[in-house]
Amino acid sequence: MAYKTIIEDDIDILVAGAGLGGTGAAFEARYWGKDKKIVIAEKANIDRSGAVAQGLYAINCYMGTRFGENNPEDHVRYARIDLMGMVREDLLFDMARHVDSTVHQFEEWGLPLMRNPKTGAYQREGRWQIMIHGESYKPIVAEAAKKSADKVFNRICVTHLLMDDAKENRVAGAVGFNVRTGNYHVFKSKTVIVGAGGASNIFKPRSVGEGAGRVWYAPWSSGSAYGLLIGAGAKMTQMENRIVLARFKDGYGPVGAYFLHLKTYTQNGLGEEYESKWFPALQEMVGKEYLDVEASHATHRPIPTCLRNHAFINEVNAGRGPIHMVTMEAFQDPHLEEIGWHNFLGMTVGQAVLWAATDVDPKNENPELTTSEPYVMGSHATGCGAWCSGPEDVSPPEYFWGYNRMTTVEGLFGAGDAVGGTPHAFSSGSFTEGRLAAKAACKYIDDGKAEGIRVSEEQIARRKEEIYKPMEHYKIYRNEITAGSVNPNYINPRQGLDRLQKMMDEYAGGVTVSYMTNEKLLQIGLKKMKIMEEDLEKIAAENIHELLRAWELKHRHLTSEAVMQHTLFRKETRWPGYYYRGDAMKLDDENWHVLTVSRRDPETGEYTMEKAPCYHLVEE
Repeated sequence: MAYKTIIEDDIDILVAGAGLGGTGAAFEARYWGKDKKIVIAEKANIDRSGAVAQGLYAINCYMGTRFGENNPEDHVRYARIDLMGMVREDLLFDMARHVDSTVHQFEEWGLPLMRNPKTGAYQREGRWQIMIHGESYKPIVAEAAKKSADKVFNRICVTHLLMDDAKENRVAGAVGFNVRTGNYHVFKSKTVIVGAGGASNIFKPRSVGEGAGRVWYAPWSSGSAYGLLIGAGAKMTQMENRIVLARFKDGYGPVGAYFLHLKTYTQNGLGEEYESKWFPALQEMVGKEYLDVEASHATHRPIPTCLRNHAFINEVNAGRGPIHMVTMEAFQDPHLEEIGWHNFLGMTVGQAVLWAATDVDPKNENPELTTSEPYVMGSHATGCGAWCSGPEDVSPPEYFWGYNRMTTVEGLFGAGDAVGGTPHAFSSGSFTEGRLAAKAACKYIDDGKAEGIRVSEEQIARRKEEIYKPMEHYKIYRNEITAGSVNPNYINPRQGLDRLQKMMDEYAGGVTVSYMTNEKLLQIGLKKMKIMEEDLEKIAAENIHELLRAWELKHRHLTSEAVMQHTLFRKETRWPGYYYRGDAMKLDDENWHVLTVSRRDPETGEYTMEKAPCYHLVEE
């Protein structure tokens, strides 16, 4: 293939992925590394990339410490409750103590934050959410990153991390290709901060056919945050902790603003309140520590999201669906009606369009809700991602190995979806995590830890051959196509994605089995995963766009295998409503009040699983 090789050398900090985590990393790297060379590689365009590309109606993580609203310890307690105890409290506390400064910076840069006219504090949607006019959220934040970086490479799909040939288990940069020109890009760097996206579309989505792509989490988030790290041999944690969300049906519009700001509520198909009837049996399943409804009402302690899902799923399975969001009352107020529509027009335009197209007016009809297919992403309300070092002043010895947010691979840092154990970070928390990683990466370089890195020409050439292999494979075998797209010598990316989603759905607990799995199913699934891994060596790409899809699929496959391995390892149902182990239906604190940690050997593909202590550093 006649694609150019473009080498960018002498980079100090390479930021892979420029969503909120990556932009935070680039911005902060310039502050601590005045003379350092900072380069960003982004799959899309930095101005409109990442999970907030389309806009956002609220910043979901803000303490409000200056207004006396919350402190970082409060946020740790909240996330710990919502995740059924399973969080990295050192990382959570570290993010929470810095996140307010991030939000104040956003306001200085021109992001319009709504204020309470009486108090002057930011307008609250909920305890942790503040309201914004956020259609241009990402371009505003991207501007700061662009001013901070020496170079921004848009349209680069990063496929692999380069490893140091001089010292084992040390990162040395990354490689990828331009999704427009096809050129091969080599980035030689002393450190790498991975701020790529989590994984949507690894489970079969509810929306198929003409609705394909209508998913809740960003459809272009292809698990690269995990695929890159797993491929480099970094340890991962909590990959079983996938998320399922209650969303408006078919358009996947978010429900948070409706519940919190418009004060709407849900009913079953008979017009009844249904949640409370499922709580007694559920309390038997998870224990009073995690579900004490009386205490929750008395103290305003939130009931964990997964347990609310459990009630929703079981009510539908009992034949009393669909579940409706009661909007007809709130929408009689013209101001609230306007907010309801603005909520979608500012970040989920598709839901507003779908309602208009299907003649659903929430003023006159209560719209349907559904539960989504599972997603795997560590910056929203779940904690999957890399096993990272915490901050020196907070972390216990098992959680600390020198540099904040550094993975178990030297010089390789994470932010946003890439970091495990830090749920409820959302956009502002991801940006903050990028800042923390960048500060640590600068210190890593200043401490002389990145000296003597060597990348062989052999490694660069080997990766190049590997990246373009799907196009070569197509070229050799394209004349044997029958029936439009069937070929005995290869699969194409779309066929591969359909196969992966079907496997994850049926064996790892997707929507068609009501999120249920067990040991036998997972073992069959893992066997099929290995067979698919062999077949992915023979994936074919007709053009550069299909090459992009091929590598997105390979990252999704690596992520999916990790999800299965972790789900098999944790022999309990820790998060009813996100998934169920049918052969271990109860939460088991005696054996499983621990974090799960895995490592996939990059040479053999074999998994090693271990338990890590789950320390509660913040008192109840």
